[in-house]
Amino acid sequence: MLGLKAASWCGSRLARLAESKGVDVTLSRFLGNVTRLTIVAAVVVITLGNFGITIAPLIAIAGASAFGATLAIQGPLSNYGAGLAIVLARPFVVGDTITVKGTSGVVELITLGYTRLVGEDAERITVPNKEIVGEIIVNSKGRRVVEASVLLAAEADVGRAVALTRETFARFPELDGEPRPQVGIHDFTYGGVILGLRYWVPSRRYFEFRYQVNGAIHAAFEASGIPRLSPAAAALDRESDGVGA
Repeated sequence: MLGLKAASWCGSRLARLAESKGVDVTLSRFLGNVTRLTIVAAVVVITLGNFGITIAPLIAIAGASAFGATLAIQGPLSNYGAGLAIVLARPFVVGDTITVKGTSGVVELITLGYTRLVGEDAERITVPNKEIVGEIIVNSKGRRVVEASVLLAAEADVGRAVALTRETFARFPELDGEPRPQVGIHDFTYGGVILGLRYWVPSRRYFEFRYQVNGAIHAAFEASGIPRLSPAAAALDRESDGVGA
């Protein structure tokens, strides 16, 4: 009983000490759990020896059982192996916004078996760790980029459009900081130019700010009479030039 109490105390104490030193909360808990299990294992071995129980046969049986269990639960074990890699390598931590295999969300919890994300609509997304390790992970930290484009007619004042866009960005304090919002001529199309926009918004309110900023830019262009080119008109110009149908 004293050994179990000591194991629990040492594990909790080490986890708190690691967190106080700035170690990631997931790694801190992992170190605490490993310490607790190690002490418990040592206590069990010592206790069995004190009662005169030979542990060598038990170790052999446990090894054979572990081998069979490994084959039977290979899938779940791969999740634990991947979780250990995530805890040690730390490609992301709790609070980061990640995108993996088309799924995006804020990291809420990292365990050895799975990683839990929270989407913008407060939905909880549970991703098995084996689906994360070995994949391309986009870690946006606390902010995500919005990439948009506006088709401007050839007669549009591009300089004025760029200035209006920057003025609109300045009305949103959430866009302050690094990297700064970007706007400029992204490409050229038939009958006009493509104005490219790139700005970073808080990950937890990605779509909310995206719609607000894009709506404000649209209203500014409408109020200033900036002529735009519809995608259908651009396609029509392409056909009239005989380039393609």
